[in-house]
Amino acid sequence: MALTITDSNYKELLAGGQPVVIDFWAPWCGPCKMVGPIIEELAEEYADRVVIGKCDIDDNSDVANEYTIRNIPTVIFFKGGVPVDKYVGSAPKSVYKSKIEALIS
Repeated sequence: MALTITDSNYKELLAGGQPVVIDFWAPWCGPCKMVGPIIEELAEEYADRVVIGKCDIDDNSDVANEYTIRNIPTVIFFKGGVPVDKYVGSAPKSVYKSKIEALIS
C-alpha cells in the first residue's frame, strides 16, 4: 500500500536512504483516479526496495509548492533525497515501472 505523504513527513522519508516515488494528486482530478491504482500496485511490487507514496496537494501545499507542482497527476522519482525524474499526466503502468527500475539499478 502506498504511504500517505504529508507536509510533516516528506523530508524524513526523503532522508531515509531508499529511493522514493511520490504521486502528487487531488481527489477531484480525473486523471489522478486512473494513476492511483497503478501507484498502489507498484507500491506492493516494490515494497522492499522503494518508498512509494501519494501526496494530496489540497491538504499538503508545502510539499507541493517545494516541488513546484502545477499540474496533476505529477509523479516525481527521488534518489538520495533529490528529484531525478518526473512524469506529468497519466501514463500506463509500464512507464512508471521503467522509471522505478532506473532508480534502483
